[in-house]
Amino acid sequence: MPHNPAPLHADTAAKPAPKSATDKALEKLGLTRDIDLALHLPLRYEDETRITKLDSAREGDTIQIEATVTQCDVSYRPRKQLVVTVNDGTDTCVLRFFNFYPSQQKALEVGNRIRARGELKGGFMGWTMLHPAFRGATGDLPKALTPIYPTVAGLSQPVLRKAVLAGLARADLSDTFEPGDLDALDKRIGSHVLWTLRAALLFLHHPTPDVSLETLQDHTHPAWQRLKAEELLAQQLSQLQSRRARAALRAPVLAEVHGGTLHDRLLAALPFALTNAQRKVSAEIAHDMARPVPMHRLLQGDVGAGKTVVAALAAAICMDAGWQCALMAPTEILAEQHFRKLLGWLEPLGITTAWLTGTQKAKDRRTMLALIESGEAQLVVGTHAIIQEKVHFKNLALAVIDEQHRFGVAQRLALRNKLRHEAMEPHLLMMTATPIPRTLAMSYYADLDVSTLDELPPGRTPIITKVVNEARRHEVIERIHAQIDQGRQVYWVCPLIEESEVLDLSNATATHAELSAELDGGAPAVPGAPSKVGLLHSRMPPDEKKAVMAAFIQGKTAVLVSTTVIEVGVDVPNASLMVIDHAERFGLSQLHQLRGRVGRGAAASACVLLYSTGDAPRLSETARERLKAMVETNDGFEIARRDLEIRGPGEFLGARQSGEAMLRFANLAEDTALLDWARAEAPKMLDRHPALAVKHVQRWLGSKAEYLKA
Repeated sequence: MPHNPAPLHADTAAKPAPKSATDKALEKLGLTRDIDLALHLPLRYEDETRITKLDSAREGDTIQIEATVTQCDVSYRPRKQLVVTVNDGTDTCVLRFFNFYPSQQKALEVGNRIRARGELKGGFMGWTMLHPAFRGATGDLPKALTPIYPTVAGLSQPVLRKAVLAGLARADLSDTFEPGDLDALDKRIGSHVLWTLRAALLFLHHPTPDVSLETLQDHTHPAWQRLKAEELLAQQLSQLQSRRARAALRAPVLAEVHGGTLHDRLLAALPFALTNAQRKVSAEIAHDMARPVPMHRLLQGDVGAGKTVVAALAAAICMDAGWQCALMAPTEILAEQHFRKLLGWLEPLGITTAWLTGTQKAKDRRTMLALIESGEAQLVVGTHAIIQEKVHFKNLALAVIDEQHRFGVAQRLALRNKLRHEAMEPHLLMMTATPIPRTLAMSYYADLDVSTLDELPPGRTPIITKVVNEARRHEVIERIHAQIDQGRQVYWVCPLIEESEVLDLSNATATHAELSAELDGGAPAVPGAPSKVGLLHSRMPPDEKKAVMAAFIQGKTAVLVSTTVIEVGVDVPNASLMVIDHAERFGLSQLHQLRGRVGRGAAASACVLLYSTGDAPRLSETARERLKAMVETNDGFEIARRDLEIRGPGEFLGARQSGEAMLRFANLAEDTALLDWARAEAPKMLDRHPALAVKHVQRWLGSKAEYLKA
């Protein structure tokens, strides 16, 4: 009988080979595919293609020398160091290493011929280089600049260069364009040479020494332009694929009915007339919801433009048709603000509204869940608690997400998945008080229909913005005294809750104590005017937060000292002064959001940006630009444009991309011409060459394309 060896244990057979330290380091950089390695481009370059003689060098130059070691000693004064003297035949230079290994000491023995590259410094004792890069002076000089790549701990440049070279050799770098399309692209980037993807990548990894370093560093070289165009095209294709895929889905048809409907009764009951912008946007939303495909619309409008009433009118159409609507906000304060407004408008019209947050008592929560599941609650307002598994809607047809950039991809998808009715999806209306600059709307939001409220309701007073040095803090407090004496209310916003050893900032608790001592000492000039100072921050218990906010809204508190939890959603028309402490620490968009908490009534309103330079002689250039923009304009769209220039797209996108930077090379502020080309090219490519389009998206985005679909 032949011997049959026992089969290998299933677990043993299935075990993958352990990953090397290099593989793990490459994974940290996101370099898991050959194309990822090929697209991992240098941060900068070193010129090792030429040798500079010491007698012709200048102090401060970064040069490469070829020289013989004449002396190599370990010195202990003032600290342990390796001191190596070399001579290139024209002069000598001392190389100093404070961290060194025996292998390096051996490579620098007397008599060895080496090439060393570093910054040349002069001094009483002659030329020196501190920690230069060096190697043996063997072989020909390189013909191309040496790339320096972004890396992580444990992954040296030589190992990373080897991995990138291997990835370049293995990756499929065939062009995804037809020849005619390539000609059009080369004309767009102003190149007289046909830059294929392969040629562009090979050049950027190993550029020739005659190239202008400036064009490499500022990404204006035609090879860089080719890559940026391809990247933007991948993004546009991904967005277009997402839009077309959604067009194949089904959603409830919520046709607007006129005459005695909830929508008409709500319009008639509103204590104000809609602006032209609100009427236009409401019509766009109504048109979308009447179609059998899911609406995917972004409603953008400056602070106070009236987005909530537009959402209420959309909800009324939904409820008129016999379906449920949900509104989700990122914070309990903002959710409660919406709840109070909607309740005030809709409860008299017979609408049952459910309130759902994570801090509710169990009994209240069970009651709300039952109302939602039975369909008795036609409108549901709350925080992310709305998307939890235990929440079952009877027939959700419209999901409204406020301040949508604060929610992650998974959270938005979870709300869309709450409709389990004949494979349909709810209509989705996303709202933001951070206006989206045109280039951002064209790129990251290209899969959305965008509606814009570009008109403020009448009665909003212009806000005067002043920049004030911390040294004049006492003047600001005097201004607060005057506001309180007139029966007005004040916000004072602080960036921290408690002292930080790293940031020397005033904290909310200390400021509350300071203002209480200053303002609660005497009786107000106007009898019955509020005089107390309230404190609000994110670490307070929910009930305490509600009590503080209620006191301020009801006018029982004159000054509200707060962290940025009041950035959105708080509407107190009697508040006429906003003080932002350490304004230099806030982003421009956040400053504008905070400023929008005042000027909501008829009284003249002001925003004081209180800044401190700390130990520095002056503010940073970025901080100065932010504060200057705040003084120069109240226009949220202009603020958004400047913020994009100063900070890039991250602040606008928030969690839309789940923290992933979807554009590595293209710059939306500078590459609008390439973006225009990509927008025009994407539909043509998807229609004419769908297989190439899929290949192009996969090459550039891989799994990241999924982030754009939420």
